[in-house]
Amino acid sequence: MKNHFTPDCFGLKPLALGLALISAMGAAEAKSLTEATTLLETVGDPNESQFMKKWGLKVGGWANAGITYNAANPDNNFNGPVTFGDRAGEVQLNQLNLFVQRAVATEGDAWDFGGRFDAMFGTDSIFTQAYGVPSFDVNSGVPMNRSTWDLNFLGSNDNRFYDIALPQAYAEAYAPIGNGLNIKAGHFYTPIGYETVPAPDNFFYTHAYTMQYGEPFTHTGVMGNYTVDNNWAVMGGAVTGSATGGWDGGWDKQLGNWGGLGGVTWTSDDKGTSANVSSTFSGTSEHSSQAWALYSVVLKHNITDKTHLMMQHDHGFANGILLGGVSTDTEWYGLNTHLTYDVKDNLTAGLRGEWFRDQNGFRVCSPGRVAAATDNSLNSHAIGGATNNSTCNAASYYAITAGINWKPVKWLNVRPNVRYDWVDGTTATGGYRPFGNNKEDQFLFSSDFVVNF
Repeated sequence: MKNHFTPDCFGLKPLALGLALISAMGAAEAKSLTEATTLLETVGDPNESQFMKKWGLKVGGWANAGITYNAANPDNNFNGPVTFGDRAGEVQLNQLNLFVQRAVATEGDAWDFGGRFDAMFGTDSIFTQAYGVPSFDVNSGVPMNRSTWDLNFLGSNDNRFYDIALPQAYAEAYAPIGNGLNIKAGHFYTPIGYETVPAPDNFFYTHAYTMQYGEPFTHTGVMGNYTVDNNWAVMGGAVTGSATGGWDGGWDKQLGNWGGLGGVTWTSDDKGTSANVSSTFSGTSEHSSQAWALYSVVLKHNITDKTHLMMQHDHGFANGILLGGVSTDTEWYGLNTHLTYDVKDNLTAGLRGEWFRDQNGFRVCSPGRVAAATDNSLNSHAIGGATNNSTCNAASYYAITAGINWKPVKWLNVRPNVRYDWVDGTTATGGYRPFGNNKEDQFLFSSDFVVNF
């Protein structure tokens, strides 16, 4: 069935209302497309209005969409365990993210209060929802009722790939204690690791295995950040709402399972080198005190003014996981690196290499979306409600990605890249083949763009 859009149902009325509100608030004079840093500035940035400045408010967002060609031409159109661009030969609107924020002071001798709320629509939503209460208890295998914070807003039976996520909803305070203490309380992105969910903050369209399978995406709880001096900063907090060790927790389940996160960052005097060590640690769930923990080390160094290096090592642990009917102490670990070179002010070339080891076949499943969309009846809405056919196996995963970031205008980033993945793992019937059409490797050619509002 085709959709027929009319001016009343799509675009013109909301746009007219938005322009009227901008005019009423006395927004700044509009800039040209080449001058503007965001699209809002081309119609008169409402963030520059007297009302927004008076209250310290900011609205904004971004859109991210892309397409991937898979040389393996998979019959199911999935790119194996690769995410977020996980569909072959299909245009994906990955993220349409809108936010409202009141940022707090970062220094001074007065208290300050604010917060932030994000809403995301797109194919990436399933990967950043509060899915920390899984369909089955990871220690006992008993079916569980999942969190209802932001799962299946659009109804899983009708939407295989698109949904809504609410990845951030927190209050924030600045306390004039010592050098200044920043406190977040609510639901927020994890401070752990290098890559993150928001598309504008990443160099590549697809993500490293470390980010997708080795780390949390969000937390629910309280977190504080404190700058000790010009070189040192510390972070710590308490997290809840999760049956996976404090990862990706919501608001209405597992609130009795509290864990912690912490970290320390050192930055050189010239700000060209930094080292961050962060970790998360918790009992697995309200029903299990089995340990669930992770540490991450991220090193950054500016080799030259134009050449930038990042190296990361993660190591995670989860004890007593039920795999094949056997209680197993699991672990996962790996190394990945980013090397980028600023060719011009608006053009950067980059290379990423990774090795990721899923020691027990607990973390990485292929296709990743099919596993994530599986309910407690073992059916996955990512394949139309059929029985979950994803595979998870102990293996080492390798990936090399090369690409560029080109910004023809300040508010637009175009990111073409090529990626090669291969796996080293065995099963009872031979080599493990998680990629398209039962292959041990695959080439991906993709391009996407990010528009900042």
